[in-house]
Amino acid sequence: MDLVVTNLSKTYSNGVRALNDITLQIPKGMFGLLGPNGAGKSSLMRTIATLQEPDSGSIMLGDIDVLKQKEDVRKILGYLPQEFGLYPNLSAENILDHFAVLKGITNTKERNEQVKALLGRTNLYDVRKKNVGGYSGGMKQRLGIAIALLGNPKLIIVDEPTAGLDPTERYRFLNLLGEIGENIVVILSTHIVEDVRELCSNMAIIAKGNVLLSGTPDDVVNDLRGKIWKQRIEKSELAAMMQSHKVISANLVAGKPLVHVYADEQPGELFTQSEPNLEDVYFNEMHKAANKQQVEA
Repeated sequence: MDLVVTNLSKTYSNGVRALNDITLQIPKGMFGLLGPNGAGKSSLMRTIATLQEPDSGSIMLGDIDVLKQKEDVRKILGYLPQEFGLYPNLSAENILDHFAVLKGITNTKERNEQVKALLGRTNLYDVRKKNVGGYSGGMKQRLGIAIALLGNPKLIIVDEPTAGLDPTERYRFLNLLGEIGENIVVILSTHIVEDVRELCSNMAIIAKGNVLLSGTPDDVVNDLRGKIWKQRIEKSELAAMMQSHKVISANLVAGKPLVHVYADEQPGELFTQSEPNLEDVYFNEMHKAANKQQVEA
């Protein structure tokens, strides 16, 4: 079943417009929601997860009206928020059993089997009796996914799941998400471009509550082919380069800025064409959004 978000808007009581007429069609598989901090990603996730009401718009999960049939949604939803609390003095086994009861899995045998299977799937079985206060950040995230997987959900939402993880834990966690996302809808909300590039078959970029772009990673990268140019420059030249060209990114390589510029034609004889990637797409969309905001201001 697809998740269809139509004309969704939300303004908080302090006047912040978190969502501005958001429309997205999210099919089965891994869907990457990419954007900077404050883009509206968490607001959209909380709304889909039935934790807050929008001002207007609709959300359909197959035949289920998410905004009107909240209990039906919660029965098939797994949610891993950006920050979640765990009982530090309890074991992973006890915590997972507790959440299984809350999920409505009342049959003891069924609950024990599901807890055991999820601890194995998240590579926590060997430490299942250890208090989670001693877990690493990655272990806690994997336990969070195990909790989200209780009850065989049809929709899973994970919000900034790899932020703060070391490379080994991040790799292990992304592999786990990739396995989960083969047969159900999984929404990965993140500001880390690599997470989307490595995992997601569909994606969208949002900023300031607006959808800037949506599509498959391959398609959105192909749209930039032939339009990204690169040049190594001195640090002292960067300010002038920013003024004279559409610089979308500037990364230090061996102490010197490597600038990526968007242009339909070669912007100067020292520029060489660069094969575009998802990072170029992201920074180009952020650059266009910032320029639009300046013009409107």
